[in-house]
Amino acid sequence: MYSEKVLDHFYNPRNVGELPDANAIGTVGNPRCGDIMKIYMKIEDDIIKDISFKTFGCGAAIATSSMATELVKGKTIQEALSLTNSAVTDALDGLPPQKLHCSVLAEEGIKAAIGDYYRRQGIDPEPIVGCSFDCEACHKEHHEH
Repeated sequence: MYSEKVLDHFYNPRNVGELPDANAIGTVGNPRCGDIMKIYMKIEDDIIKDISFKTFGCGAAIATSSMATELVKGKTIQEALSLTNSAVTDALDGLPPQKLHCSVLAEEGIKAAIGDYYRRQGIDPEPIVGCSFDCEACHKEHHEH
């Protein structure tokens, strides 16, 4: 059912835990379905210098979080924004169809953290990130103007 890479990233996840000096934090997921991802980033000079995650969910959710952090660590913000759920799935040598939503969550988590980074800089992230999957922040922004 799961590839060796998925199992490896589930049993030996990379970049796990909180990042105390994070200047970008994104939380995505749905508590009703059970998968929640929190992505922490330390961004300096447009580069993701460090990244970590905390995920509550199934093995595929943990594996996709781990792989997504590996794929964007050390990359520019623009490179990270181009990460797709398909790239995460491909890097893991595939996911079962019923678990593809986990790779979508990983992509959304990266974008949510970058959106948070821009908001902390006083920049509206929507023109840069698109939907940052932080509905509360976006809703607040659009009603402050």
